[in-house]
Amino acid sequence: MAIDATRPVPPEFPRIAGSDNIPDHVDPALVRTTGIPFSPEFLVNPHGFMADLHERMPPVYYEVNNYGNAWQLIKHADALFMLRHPEIFTNEGATPFPRDPDDYFYFIPIEIDPPHHKKYRAILDPVFSPKAVLTLQDKIRTLANELIDEFQDKGECEFTTAFGRPLPVMVFLDLMGLPQEKRDTFVDWAMDLLHSQDPAVMGRAMQSISSYLKEVIAEKVEHPDDRVISRIAHAEVDGRPMTPPEIFGFVVFLFIGGLDTVFATLNNIWLWLANNPERVRELIDEPENIDNQVEELLRMWTVTFSGRMLSQDYEFHGVKMKKGDRISAILPTCNFDPDVFPNPKETDFHRRRKPVLAFAGGVHSCMGAHLARLEIKIALQEWLRRIPEFSVKPGTTIEYRPGGVVGPEHVPLVW
Repeated sequence: MAIDATRPVPPEFPRIAGSDNIPDHVDPALVRTTGIPFSPEFLVNPHGFMADLHERMPPVYYEVNNYGNAWQLIKHADALFMLRHPEIFTNEGATPFPRDPDDYFYFIPIEIDPPHHKKYRAILDPVFSPKAVLTLQDKIRTLANELIDEFQDKGECEFTTAFGRPLPVMVFLDLMGLPQEKRDTFVDWAMDLLHSQDPAVMGRAMQSISSYLKEVIAEKVEHPDDRVISRIAHAEVDGRPMTPPEIFGFVVFLFIGGLDTVFATLNNIWLWLANNPERVRELIDEPENIDNQVEELLRMWTVTFSGRMLSQDYEFHGVKMKKGDRISAILPTCNFDPDVFPNPKETDFHRRRKPVLAFAGGVHSCMGAHLARLEIKIALQEWLRRIPEFSVKPGTTIEYRPGGVVGPEHVPLVW
């Protein structure tokens, strides 16, 4: 059944957590506790840890932890099946962010399944289509060089705050119609929401985001412009204006999704480049291969997971799952699947093209995927043109944030 985005609260799904709350239908032989994405073992080397799951885990297993038990998929084909069958694996109720049940809203369009999903997504297709995104390349290139101008002569920078964060976030804020001067505040809110393990901190962050965005939406309703928030505030679905909860749910989802994933990806890539100067030279020497290079780096450094709920009983590879079970595709692990990517732990810029699940897939694939690829491409081109040799600052200890977006917290570089 299609989800009505205007109804106040979704049906209750059981959110069981811990080894004392394993449902009777779960085969005990499939129960595991890996600690993704919070355990100290995971945070030492997250992508290496996730790559090794193919050697340690069955293709489908049941993860038990304190944050909500769930089925886990690590095979590329299985993840694609889940992503392409929303009639079995629904997005309703699968987004873990806190919401007030008395003021409930759906995250749109991620929590809306077909056939209604495309109606909402179509609102922003003119902004995030491949053709539309290409019109931004000169602006992105100029911004990349302006950022590099600020630190190139210093011989060092903290990559995260000097380049990796401001480049995609500033582009995003401009598209949304949000003030650049509040960039760091917005990022702090997103970090607390996405990476805190304290429900109270997450709740306060969500409250700050909600209060601010409701004020912005009200302002855009009164004073329209050509930016994304205004487009949403004045859009229609099925010939009717969207309701306030629909508008808010759309805006807040984009706000959360646009502030962390690309800069986490850039952090991962630049850390790897700094530790592999011979591969940097390969990138520089083959500029015509930039699109394949970007795709391979996205495969190696995918930063997110993709969760769903079972909307019906289903048997997956002989594993019995029940309606209401949570399920997640560990997308970084799926991109290390040796059945799809031979020698998956090697970075091969001439790898035969296969679908990379860095931006999920199916109807709920990331709206910003084309923009993210362009930002990464331009970032590589302009940085390596101006700073071709660089390394991690001696004495640095690389630390990773726990949470649903995987990337190093700081990447200090020298050259």
